[in-house]
Amino acid sequence: MPTVDEVNDALSNVIDPELGLDFVELGLVYDVEIDAATVNITFTLTTPACPIGPQVSEQMVEFVGELDGVEQVNPRMVFTPPWSPERMSEDAKFALGF
Repeated sequence: MPTVDEVNDALSNVIDPELGLDFVELGLVYDVEIDAATVNITFTLTTPACPIGPQVSEQMVEFVGELDGVEQVNPRMVFTPPWSPERMSEDAKFALGF
């Protein structure tokens, strides 16, 4: 069974193509729950109009699914609470000029 840190490390491979930063640093991953061999990921996008939602879900399944002990990955996109730049890591804020 993976740890939350291992899942977040795998999710750091999911890159926002517009901003060039990963979903974890951008604060787009809201929650990771691990239940035995199943990983549930709650995430959002920078805007509801962003067209990359399906691509992001596929990448999450791919990268997290490669971890030892993971049999199922369930990404769930939400828009509540809405994302804001305050959710970004300090490194991401610096890179984007916040």
